[in-house]
Amino acid sequence: MLLIKDLHASVDGKEILRGINLHIRRGEVHAIMGPNGSGKSTLASVLAGDERFQVTSGEVLFEGESLLQKKIEERARKGIFLGFQYPVEIPGVSNANFMKAAVAERRRAMGLEPLSASEFLKLMKQKAILVSLDPKFLSRAVNEGFSGGEKKKNEIFQMAMLEPELSILDETDSGLDIDALRIVATGVTKLHNEQNSTIVITHYQRLLDYIVPDFVHVLYKGRIIKTGDKELALKLEKEGYDWLIKDFEK
Repeated sequence: MLLIKDLHASVDGKEILRGINLHIRRGEVHAIMGPNGSGKSTLASVLAGDERFQVTSGEVLFEGESLLQKKIEERARKGIFLGFQYPVEIPGVSNANFMKAAVAERRRAMGLEPLSASEFLKLMKQKAILVSLDPKFLSRAVNEGFSGGEKKKNEIFQMAMLEPELSILDETDSGLDIDALRIVATGVTKLHNEQNSTIVITHYQRLLDYIVPDFVHVLYKGRIIKTGDKELALKLEKEGYDWLIKDFEK
């Protein structure tokens, strides 16, 4: 599904990604961990199409097509979803209207007929229940006045509505208490199937108790320096990154 070859990227002339190689197949869950400043969020932003970051070399293929030439909205239409570390508020735009426009655009890109008003309302209620989002939030402005946990649940609701091919979750667990973490992570797990793939960016192994990864990658100074399974995340939780960084820098 996603193939990254020797990806280099910079921001304001400073190189952040220094040769990322990664292959994600349909149905897989990949976790990306690493110390602060290692390039995790930069990788997510580059894949989503954030124009603040300049790709200086390398290649990214999504479903066999070059991704780097596509604008952010084209990538979204293709089925790439980015869950933000700090979801933004959109005053004056209700969740329902926001999702109606987004779902219509996604279906148009997929060659599907638009949903009727009753079909959309039914779908929205079903997805809200699936991710444990209180229906009262559907009529409120996007994320306005929401708690941290409510904002993250709302993002998983958006993901459920759009049914992306590839979901990139940038520190979804950031700022969540234990109960909110469980609810959000359980929602992500419910949405995962053999036809989609997920990239989970996190600092903590606790998220991976709920979203069990097929692969865990450690990013350091813009490179993937170690790949393993969930056991690698458990070891990092216990021992930190020092042992791995020392081996890398020898």
